[in-house]
Amino acid sequence: MKNCLENVRNTMPLVHNITNYVTVNDVANVLLACGGSPIMSDEPKDVEEITSICGGLNINIGTLNQRSIEAMFLAGRKANVLHHQVLLDPVGAGASTLRTNTSLELIKQIKFTAIRGNISEVKTLALGSGSTKGVDADIADKVTEDNLANAVAFVKGFSLKIGSVIAVTGAIDLVSDGHYCYVIRNGRPEMGRITGTGCQLSGLMTAFLTANPDEPLKAAAAAVCAMGLAGEIAWSYMKPEDGNSTYRNRIIDAIYHMDGETLEKGAKYEVLQKEI
Repeated sequence: MKNCLENVRNTMPLVHNITNYVTVNDVANVLLACGGSPIMSDEPKDVEEITSICGGLNINIGTLNQRSIEAMFLAGRKANVLHHQVLLDPVGAGASTLRTNTSLELIKQIKFTAIRGNISEVKTLALGSGSTKGVDADIADKVTEDNLANAVAFVKGFSLKIGSVIAVTGAIDLVSDGHYCYVIRNGRPEMGRITGTGCQLSGLMTAFLTANPDEPLKAAAAAVCAMGLAGEIAWSYMKPEDGNSTYRNRIIDAIYHMDGETLEKGAKYEVLQKEI
């Protein structure tokens, strides 16, 4: 965990983000906070050149349109040619036909280093269809202590099938490469009241992957721990008069001030190799 964050600080990875306009500013700021450098572009005539100068590509389908869809495929293919780290955040897959079909086509045509989403979104990708509560996980899908063994088996199986690290985030986070699975219990339930913590995590994770290209599983898990720990640290500074906008800023500040030792000490995880 410690080395993954320190590598981000030391290498300052440049990350190309094709992300949604609801959270684009927060994604840029969390990348700056962790030591990375963000660049945003979704113009089809621009994205291949932009991706070429970066080390990582973060594709987020939160606010799809035909122009951005074209840009995602162009940038993704270019990043694959250049052997860059590529992440998919399938926001709302299962909520509409366009989101579902776009996500499924992306994973057919582009090799993703990692895919990060809630359990409903990831199930939609694995099964080819599904349902979500808007862009949130369906409560029937949520990972709990009672269904943890089945959830781990599902995530590991999908990771092996698709050849990408799969990160399912929620109350309990699961990150797997098909052989190992990190079960992570960092975070605060109040993080769900902020629009964009998942989008921020996807940007953060892309930076971690880019700075640690030989350890994608560990890098993805470290990013999940860092975001959850930031939520815990930020909450400890909240005052009675503070609300969710203050909490959002405190989370970014917590990432800014986090060092490797803090992450190593505060990360709450176990690594499972075999089915539990």
